[in-house]
Amino acid sequence: MHDNYADRIHALRNWMNNMAMDALIIPHADEFLGEYTPTHNKRLHWVTGFTGSDGIAVITRENAVIFVDGRYTVQVRKQVPAEMFEYRHLIEDPILQWLLDTLPDSSKVAIDPKLHSINWLADAEKAVADKLLLRYINDNPIDMLWNNRPAPLVTDAILIGIDVAGQSSKNKRVNIGKSIINADVSYLSQLDSICWLLNIRGGDVSHLPVLLSHALIDTEGNVNLFLDPARIPKNFDEHVGTGVTVLLPEVLESSLAALSSKTVLVDPLTSNAWVSQVLHQIGANIVHAPDPCMLPKATKNATEIAGFKACHIRDGIAVSRFLAWLDTQVTDGNLPNEAELSDMLYLFRTLDETFTDLSFDTISAASGNAAICHYNHLHQPDPSKLELNNVYLVDSGGQYRDGTTDITRTIAIGECSNEVKTAFTLVLKGHIALSTARFPRGTCGSQLDSLARQHLWAYGFDYDHGTGHGVGHFLSVHEGPQRITKAPNTVALLPGMVLSNEPGYYRANAFGIRIENLELVVEVPTSGDMTMMGFESLTRVPIDRRLVDTALLIDREITWWNDYHLSVWQDISPSLQPSDAEWLKQATAPLAR
Repeated sequence: MHDNYADRIHALRNWMNNMAMDALIIPHADEFLGEYTPTHNKRLHWVTGFTGSDGIAVITRENAVIFVDGRYTVQVRKQVPAEMFEYRHLIEDPILQWLLDTLPDSSKVAIDPKLHSINWLADAEKAVADKLLLRYINDNPIDMLWNNRPAPLVTDAILIGIDVAGQSSKNKRVNIGKSIINADVSYLSQLDSICWLLNIRGGDVSHLPVLLSHALIDTEGNVNLFLDPARIPKNFDEHVGTGVTVLLPEVLESSLAALSSKTVLVDPLTSNAWVSQVLHQIGANIVHAPDPCMLPKATKNATEIAGFKACHIRDGIAVSRFLAWLDTQVTDGNLPNEAELSDMLYLFRTLDETFTDLSFDTISAASGNAAICHYNHLHQPDPSKLELNNVYLVDSGGQYRDGTTDITRTIAIGECSNEVKTAFTLVLKGHIALSTARFPRGTCGSQLDSLARQHLWAYGFDYDHGTGHGVGHFLSVHEGPQRITKAPNTVALLPGMVLSNEPGYYRANAFGIRIENLELVVEVPTSGDMTMMGFESLTRVPIDRRLVDTALLIDREITWWNDYHLSVWQDISPSLQPSDAEWLKQATAPLAR
């Protein structure tokens, strides 16, 4: 396989020589700039073998380098051949600085503007000004060299009724149109925004129920949807109401060119630079502002919240049945491998008729593999078996017709060391601290992030990933604009937002720990005169009590544990068979010192 990568790098260098280029930048993204890239657009994987959800490579005449963030520093070394690629940290060793340090002045760097955001390219131009020359290419060389490239997955649009969405598309479009300020029309590139706006879903991207499409919406709420009309159901017009025109994707460029006299709102973070270049060339006035659908989509309405709560109970039933099965296997002396475990969890989820897909590839990681944050057994030569007296980490989620789930549990396989239990309990304390936080309106996720890390920090520990991401309603499991991270974020948390709460700790080649629930932002009554907010846990699955060192917990943390597990028992037990209910009874029993 490594020979294939050598041949591909050689072919790209031949292209660079023919085009008089000195470097080629290859991002993970495709033209939609989403986290999940369809198989036929995984250019970074084709060149490097890397399967993570974020990364970027550079090929020069002498070097090949791949840049990844802290989630993938272990994974990249397992997947990308070291004899061909240097490994760099995306944050600590930024790609543009590396280019400046490596290439001679006036070197030409080839960039496909469809694969980079407007902001990224603008920053790149400033960073390399007077040093390097960025050259925009219309035809991506990987597309020309990729033999046996997979065909795009094309699915029909699925209509989502008001009973699930809680609001008609017509109503959404009118409201979004009114919110467009200082512009005539807004270009929409985020696939989940388009599907949310039109109350449709699809299956063009694995685990993401969307359609590969573009859209334009004007201030009256009229929408041009760029999607093959053959993929639209017959009752679509009645479903969305008047004001939606479906056009072939091939006419997107000419439709953008027709906006020469208009002011067009474009999100510089989520829209690709090619769109901006087309609009600039035809003389349109471009206004940079966030996608107008993003915040309304993130603040769930009452119907969506009800769907979230209902699907989390059904998901909790499936995961709890899996965990009961797992404990039985270990007790009987069976140690399944990561693939068998992942498949069994998937099977339990499929027993629910509203389940449509996973919400991401299941992270099924035994012992040392759990230290790889985004580990995927499917990308390993052989999946590992469970290891006695160590942990098993499973991070998984489901797409249901009424919501999206994402849950991580770390499970004791046998008797774990005190070292593991201490680390687990510190992670648990951080999880509880965030789950019980109270904060005033206007608080951003970055202001809460340290709550989840404080107990780990006290021991000199930390984790190199965010603490929380937004979650869509039967849409993307990673949804903006809200998040909980160390990085500054100006988006205030609002009632109706759903975020993950997932602190962790990872020791390379030894073990990994993460505890993740989804949380709903809610208003919390207090005795004061301020409007305060907090979180309501949506996830309904027990946390492994065998890994808890109760000596490290204080009373209010034990109270949280007992209250949470009581809610798990009350919501899940009525739907379980007697043997599984007996397991759950033990798993949710009150914790005492």
